[in-house]
Amino acid sequence: MSDQLRPTAIVALEAAPRTKPSNYPEPFASRMAGRIKRPLGDVFGLSNFGVNLTHLAPGAISALRHAHSKQDEFIYILSGHPVLLTDAGETPLAPGMCAGFKAGTGDGHQLINRSSEEVVYLEVGDRTAGDTASYPDDDIQAALIDGAWRFAHKDGTPY
Repeated sequence: MSDQLRPTAIVALEAAPRTKPSNYPEPFASRMAGRIKRPLGDVFGLSNFGVNLTHLAPGAISALRHAHSKQDEFIYILSGHPVLLTDAGETPLAPGMCAGFKAGTGDGHQLINRSSEEVVYLEVGDRTAGDTASYPDDDIQAALIDGAWRFAHKDGTPY
């Protein structure tokens, strides 16, 4: 989309959701059922960082528990009560709370909606080239190559 066609401002809930619910290969992609991401940063053509308005239905998870080598991430809870799972354990979150995940720490993170209500949050992450992601709980690893995530088993065999 050319810069002349990009909006100046939008109602975030009116942004189109991602057409593909997950970049993960199976058997992991189906675990993202109940997650809807609206890529707000893409609407405005942002290239240095991304912003997603994310909804988690009851029982849904944000992603596989993961850690980035080069990309920082940040979340801000708008509504609902997810649980943040990190190497330190579980932390209950509530509206108005936020959390940040510094790149290179190896501390995997994930949000889980164990409640009976929807969770809505903003997630912000940079788009540093050459990033990799590790997944401590699953047989998967990822590398950002030419702007696309490539997935492999931990032994290097591609999915």
